[in-house]
Amino acid sequence: MARNVAVIVGSLRKESLNRKMAHALIERAPEGLAFSFVEIRDLPLYNQDDEAAPDAATVAFRDAIRPVDAVLFVTPEYNRSMPGVLKNALDVGSRPYGQSVWSGKPCAIVSVSPGATGGFGSNHHLRQSLVFLDMPAMQQPEAYIGHADKLFDAEGKLANPDTGKFLARIMHAFTAWIGRFAVK
Repeated sequence: MARNVAVIVGSLRKESLNRKMAHALIERAPEGLAFSFVEIRDLPLYNQDDEAAPDAATVAFRDAIRPVDAVLFVTPEYNRSMPGVLKNALDVGSRPYGQSVWSGKPCAIVSVSPGATGGFGSNHHLRQSLVFLDMPAMQQPEAYIGHADKLFDAEGKLANPDTGKFLARIMHAFTAWIGRFAVK
């Protein structure tokens, strides 16, 4: 039985390095995982006043996350933190209070940047939120992928074999991490 994994990309750009990296990660995953991208671009800014009648995008987002077994976050770094759209998605999924769709879902974070530090700040700020959301985040291997603008070919495929080996290591570890939290 395959484990269902939601993939959330923290970048909205059409030519997003993070979306390319998400695809490269999925291509290197072992058997036993089924991936679905859950989009965050259409979510309205979270406002508790809207909970009485949440809009269709909010309902669809929560319904997409609720049944998955795990979440893979692939995110850039904006101003030494996670993108606002990603933080908003966390907030939307965590409400109404007591009905979080995140609770107990194992996750992994891969931060991706053209800079040298590979989104270190974003990765760790996201981890802070995940602690409160009761999402066990994979610890090792840590995944801060720098100089990402030099890793893909003109078709958007990963062109660096060493990075490919590292991504495969990440995905094998993530598969094992998910298994640790599987409902028996």
